[in-house]
Amino acid sequence: MGRGFRIGPGGLSAFIKWMLIINSGVFILQMIFPRLTYLLGLTPATFYSDFPNQIYQIFTYMFLHGGFGHIFFNMFALWMFGTEIEYTWGSRSFGRFYLICGLAGAVLTLIVLPSQTIPMIGASAAIYGILVAYWIMFPNRYLYIYFLFPIKVKWAIPGMMLLGFLFSAGNVAHMAHLGGALCGLAYVKSDWRFKRIFNKFKNLRYKHQEAKLNKRRQEAEDIMKRVDAILDKINEVGIENISKSDRKFLEEASSQLSHEKNKENN
Repeated sequence: MGRGFRIGPGGLSAFIKWMLIINSGVFILQMIFPRLTYLLGLTPATFYSDFPNQIYQIFTYMFLHGGFGHIFFNMFALWMFGTEIEYTWGSRSFGRFYLICGLAGAVLTLIVLPSQTIPMIGASAAIYGILVAYWIMFPNRYLYIYFLFPIKVKWAIPGMMLLGFLFSAGNVAHMAHLGGALCGLAYVKSDWRFKRIFNKFKNLRYKHQEAKLNKRRQEAEDIMKRVDAILDKINEVGIENISKSDRKFLEEASSQLSHEKNKENN
């Protein structure tokens, strides 16, 4: 039997489910206690003037939203584009990526708009990072705009971002969006480089350990060769007739070999 008609990527993945629950819960609290927006939202001017007392805001701001439409579209995009990425990367890696993109949006806003007095809220920086990741990972997938017009992801997502920038209201956190998007781009594009660098250092470490082991083996072989030569001499002339240097070498060799054997046993 066929799979039938399906909208979206399917069921909720673990991290996204928790983000939906937490963001919805915080949104309800905002409706009850409006002051939460000013307490937990990121306000660059007071962030700097009261530093470091409000440093938590670079994290908490991304769990607040300014209205039902704001939280709905952010959480819809999180589910729509993030689900497959989470299943591909795993919940822990995806969760780390989500939070890092959100933090990047906060940092860029603080750098570019240090005197802003209006609280910045929303998960949009993290969502923009996810959009960029999806754009890189699945460029030839089709999105059905208004459920009718099929457009490839590689054109649809940049188009959505451009329209959002050109036709959004004046209170949109563009710097947060840009910070999240750039972070997503750098994170995904650099991933293979990080792995390559890590593997290179790993190989160097193994080569260093192998060279060290080979050196120790060679030293042990050289010691045993001289020990054998001294023992042959003892058989010929007796132990009382060998030199002091040979006797000292035998003692040191015995001590060294015993030490190496104990290390291997431990």
